[in-house]
Amino acid sequence: MKKITLALLLLMMGNSISAQDSQETLSFTPIVENPITSVKNQSRSGTCWAFSSLGFLEAELLRTKKKTYDLCESFLVYNTYLDRAKAAVRLHGDISFSQGGSFYDAVYCLKHYGICPQEAMPQPGTLYGDTLYNHNELDKVTTAYVEAIAKGKDKPSPVWQKGLSGIYDAYLGKLPESFTYEGKDYTPKSFAESLGLNPDDYVSLTSFTHHPYYTTFAIEVQDNWRWALSYNLPLDEFMETMESAVKNGYTFAWGADVSESNFGKSGVNHGVATIPASAKDKDTKGSDQEHWLGTVSSNKEQAAKDVKGEMTITPELRQVAYDNWNTTDDHGMLIYGLAKDQNGKEYFMMKNSWGSYNKFKGKGYISKAYMAYKTMNILIHKDAIPKKIAKKLGL
Repeated sequence: MKKITLALLLLMMGNSISAQDSQETLSFTPIVENPITSVKNQSRSGTCWAFSSLGFLEAELLRTKKKTYDLCESFLVYNTYLDRAKAAVRLHGDISFSQGGSFYDAVYCLKHYGICPQEAMPQPGTLYGDTLYNHNELDKVTTAYVEAIAKGKDKPSPVWQKGLSGIYDAYLGKLPESFTYEGKDYTPKSFAESLGLNPDDYVSLTSFTHHPYYTTFAIEVQDNWRWALSYNLPLDEFMETMESAVKNGYTFAWGADVSESNFGKSGVNHGVATIPASAKDKDTKGSDQEHWLGTVSSNKEQAAKDVKGEMTITPELRQVAYDNWNTTDDHGMLIYGLAKDQNGKEYFMMKNSWGSYNKFKGKGYISKAYMAYKTMNILIHKDAIPKKIAKKLGL
């Protein structure tokens, strides 16, 4: 997922159209709201993938152990960036080295390195005089370092990884070999084992037409640098799985495109994401435009499920948007419930990692049309998948 920071959010807010101010102000009533931990702030860092995936694991711990944990993003980021640097050097720079990542990076770290609570490492930003993450300088330094090794003419020395670790030690803090938590001594691996989370229980789901349904493939985006596999579902079953999950007490990590102007960046509905239908959409029944871009549904059963005034999203629409880069791998968040507005239309409830930036104090409401159109993938517990769908996937 590409780096989407609070600074970028504020810039996009400034560029949003003023027409949003004339929208009907929406209010929401939860239908089902599953427990989550507090909203965090990734600040000036491209680590949404770490905040959202660990926020998801924290929600899983609330679901299973009924206890609140604050897991350490720095531990996950440090280990992941070291691995990504090694991959970049092995492939002579042909794998991008950047701040982004994927949900699988958290699963991989949990399985191979363990995890630790936040207090086992320095608080974000404190080592360089800040109160939150600010990876602007860190990114410049490590990118230059890794590129010098990966794209240099000389063969890598046996100590280049120690040099990179020294940089991360300075900005993030040393990786703990052991620590004490609530009176007990742990290593990162023993702490992970104490949580009772099985990394093999978590799967990535997506929905695209360029690969067969009910098979796995690696989503072709730069930040999926480990080439993690996702199960490919038809769009209707993808949506069914997401809705069924939250209704049955599960949350899931949500990767999506948030570059759209309608991702609730300003106006009276700041924090509400929709896919509005234009007047032309309503008048294009039977046309090629309708085939590719969708329209407001004329089917009464489907229309009852659609958010009023939004396009009906088709698999073809999703695919075209992905292939022509209208849908991009932007940002990781957490989905934790369903709500309805005063008109009775339903939205997914979202937790972000931009701090308390809107009237919902860092949370938001995502229409079903937006979820269907702009979701790149989700990370979910396999038990949250409806049995009939899980069977088709061989789970």
